[in-house]
Amino acid sequence: EVQLQASGGGLVEPGGSLRLVCTASGITFDDYAIGWFRQAPGKGRDQVAWVSSTDGSTWYAESVEGRSAISIDRRKYTVYLQISSMKPEDAAVYSCGIETFYNGPLQVLVSLGPEGVDYWGEGTLVTVSS
Repeated sequence: EVQLQASGGGLVEPGGSLRLVCTASGITFDDYAIGWFRQAPGKGRDQVAWVSSTDGSTWYAESVEGRSAISIDRRKYTVYLQISSMKPEDAAVYSCGIETFYNGPLQVLVSLGPEGVDYWGEGTLVTVSS
């Protein structure tokens, strides 16, 4: 069974940076995509970034584009999300999700949103405050 473990959340000052880590286990296939999502209190789950294991292609939400970087270590089945210049509106519970057996365009997954995720990891809380 595929399982995901998200970590790296915590308290960050405005303007600071954060690195989130998503580690997958139980993967027995070569092609998959992992995405980071976030949900602020009282709001829906929003996509933040995606990365493909097939070719390392990436996608970012407009809200974090230019100040974030998602990367994958295929040997460790681990995805990293670095967000810089943190803003109060970045505060949320961050979760990672995986689309299994997938080697297509990330834009397809983006169009599906959370509905396209096969497995979810537990969330990690990010608080932005001075």
